[in-house]
Amino acid sequence: MERVVITGMGIISPLGNDVETFWSQLIQGQSGISHIEAFDTTKQKVKIAGSVRNFDPIERFGLKEARRMDRFCQFALAAADEAFNSSGLQLDQINRERMGVYIGSGIGGIQTLMNQSATLSSRGPERISPTLVPMMIPNMAAALVSIKYGALGSSLAPVTACSIGNTAIGEAFFNIQAGRSDIILAGGTEAAITDISLASFANATALSTRNDQPLQASRPFDAGRDGFVMAEGAGIVVLESLTHALRRNAVILGEVIGYGASSDAYHMVATPADGHGAARAMNLALAEAYLSPDQIDVISAHATSTEIGDRSETAAIKHVFGPDAYRIPVTANKSMTGHMLGASGGAEAIALVKTLQEGIIPPTINLDTPDPACDLDYVPNQARRADVRIGMSNSFGFGGHNSAIVMKKFEM
Repeated sequence: MERVVITGMGIISPLGNDVETFWSQLIQGQSGISHIEAFDTTKQKVKIAGSVRNFDPIERFGLKEARRMDRFCQFALAAADEAFNSSGLQLDQINRERMGVYIGSGIGGIQTLMNQSATLSSRGPERISPTLVPMMIPNMAAALVSIKYGALGSSLAPVTACSIGNTAIGEAFFNIQAGRSDIILAGGTEAAITDISLASFANATALSTRNDQPLQASRPFDAGRDGFVMAEGAGIVVLESLTHALRRNAVILGEVIGYGASSDAYHMVATPADGHGAARAMNLALAEAYLSPDQIDVISAHATSTEIGDRSETAAIKHVFGPDAYRIPVTANKSMTGHMLGASGGAEAIALVKTLQEGIIPPTINLDTPDPACDLDYVPNQARRADVRIGMSNSFGFGGHNSAIVMKKFEM
């Protein structure tokens, strides 16, 4: 079987719109949460989010193209552009029939749908755009990236809610490992900070209402947490077979060595208290990587900053790793980015690659009073230097979708 390596990475996020800025902000413990400016939140219970800033789609794509894409597609194309360019790939030197795209979105073009719904109400059906459906469907990010690079191979848009990034990377890993593709751009994208989605999550009492303290609102594993913070962005990596990467003398950033996926079969939105589904995904990823639990050096937690989610994941980690659970540093990127929904897994995979490259574990900020039920080493409030070689990243989604990927520092 082929080994699968990472040769490019790209990100759009509340902490910056390129990998180096994102990573710098992350290890400094900076929060990307702020008051929402994109629409009037006067009547909303929640007024904060992890918004992408300094992103001008017209400057990036031109007016005509920008108007034909929902924001989630704009994010995906921008992140894919950074990932592809950083990989050093040259389109005229690769077999594009063996190049694929695996990029998903949980909610898709919800802003486009809202805009067109308003048009329907105010101006009638004859004024609805013929591009409404292609602009809003969640597979369009993968489609547009495929079109841009002429990727003629396997194209997939997984919809596994907030575990999309890991699902995309993991399924791409399996595809390349089996020798079916040489290159796949994989990850997730989301742009769901809208009036209607914010109100829905808020009415479900899932969101933090710490409106007067946005920087302190996302606080995984902390006893004072009161919900997650919505965020947006995209995280995409270039995966290649090691054979292909070596043939072109690529700079290799890291290696994917394991993937596991499972279902809770339990509830539409809640996770089981014992975390049995999450534990199963982690165990499957370890088995795929031929690793024992004591070989993991760091865990990037899903850790959304909800009581049931944080406690369930902690229980799952204890179940899988036993006594080693207390030794392994566990970091929660969402304490700084907020919850990027379908984009979170891709962003957190990028952060884990950087952690393995540089030996720095990002902190879990706002962890002032740990929840007694969450008693692991969550790298509180300050980044930590550590000798880390192998890491696991967890992502879980509504409906009970669980996924875990295992990556390691590249070694021949």
